[in-house]
Amino acid sequence: METRGQRSGRTGRPPRLSQEAILLAAQRILDTEGPERLSMRRLAREMSSTAMALYHHVQDKDELLLLLLDAHARRYPRPVLPSEPRTRLLAAAQVLHDLLADCPWIVEVLSFDDFVSESALWVVESIVDAAVACGMALEDAVYAYRVIWHYTTGELAIRVSRERLRTRAERPEYREHALEFLDSVDFPRLNAVGRRWAGLTSRDDHRKGLEAVVAGLLEQKAQVVGVTADAVQACPCC
Repeated sequence: METRGQRSGRTGRPPRLSQEAILLAAQRILDTEGPERLSMRRLAREMSSTAMALYHHVQDKDELLLLLLDAHARRYPRPVLPSEPRTRLLAAAQVLHDLLADCPWIVEVLSFDDFVSESALWVVESIVDAAVACGMALEDAVYAYRVIWHYTTGELAIRVSRERLRTRAERPEYREHALEFLDSVDFPRLNAVGRRWAGLTSRDDHRKGLEAVVAGLLEQKAQVVGVTADAVQACPCC
């Protein structure tokens, strides 16, 4: 039995929608408007289509975001990390930062802590493995990763928010104005900083802070080991 296309001699138009086209359109919205504006309806308008048509290619917004995260992680180069454990821990943590900073909208999406890109799990594995190589128990290594994660995403989230504010219409610098005229008796340090606060707090000090975080984690581990060793020596049965 002949089909309609065979009878007319036409092969038909290829489908306009595809998962690749949908991801490209979603990426444009994320880059220009931010993740809070991305919805299936907004995406459908961007593509001159309907939300129902999009559901033939992606299950929902969550799957759309996961696909975007995975695509970004696959494109990101995977560096060779140092062999020395502490240096490797710092390097892997820096990769985590750079991977997220390379695509700012990811920070807001991942802040919900419910999205995981399998293509980026090698970064998590590298951080946890380096922490174990530094002498941490596996559970403590996971804790170390969480501390690094919170520091990194928090620092980037503040930076993204600051950049977003800068793109808006100019507004009075309330904070700087307030700091400049603080009472020098009640707030001597803040009064001395004054209008320099904005410059001091907008510097990119991520690496310096990361080194402090890692040093603190390793020092915390060393203190626990020291306390445990003291307890063993004090035990009358040993």
